Amino acid sequence: MPIVPRWVLLSSGCAPVLLIAGWVVAASLEGSAYDPVTETISVLAAYGAAGFWVMTGALFALGVCHLLTAWGLRPAAAAGRLALAGGGVAALVVALIPAPSSGGSLRHGSVAVVGFVLLAVWPVLAAVGGSAAPWALRPAPACAATAAMVAGAVWFLVEIHLEGAPGVAERVVTALQSVWPFVVVTSCVRHCRGRAGSPA
Repeated sequence: MPIVPRWVLLSSGCAPVLLIAGWVVAASLEGSAYDPVTETISVLAAYGAAGFWVMTGALFALGVCHLLTAWGLRPAAAAGRLALAGGGVAALVVALIPAPSSGGSLRHGSVAVVGFVLLAVWPVLAAVGGSAAPWALRPAPACAATAAMVAGAVWFLVEIHLEGAPGVAERVVTALQSVWPFVVVTSCVRHCRGRAGSPA
């Protein structure tokens, strides 16, 4: 089983911290004009928003973190690493083409959807199977992670359609998608340590 470089713990661990800190700070800059329950993260990164640079920077950093993690996560299957990297590229593109200050954007929305899909399916694609694999790369946990992300995405779409709480749903899904790479990396590091410490 290939060893995961220690720096991948940093890249994967920074992803959720930067994303969540980004939307918290950007929302605080918006003040009472922004409702995190009914409005999405894209509103914070829209042109003219008070927290535009904060949220845009957070999305860009998230993309870089995912790319670095995909590069260093050698125990994972290649298809999963490519999907994670694709999710990172999508985050970079979303940062580069923010939503307009009012109305929708087909380009922004399309890239965001692609990113959601890639980050939802990468756990399953990264699975390598077998009891010798790190826990988070086994089929059952990987399928559970993907199922949770897909369910969260469906919840988000329902909230958008019903004009309910899409902001909450989006934050739950994006938080889960940003945390799972760290879970996988931690599982791989612990697995490699356990193998190194076991008798030959």
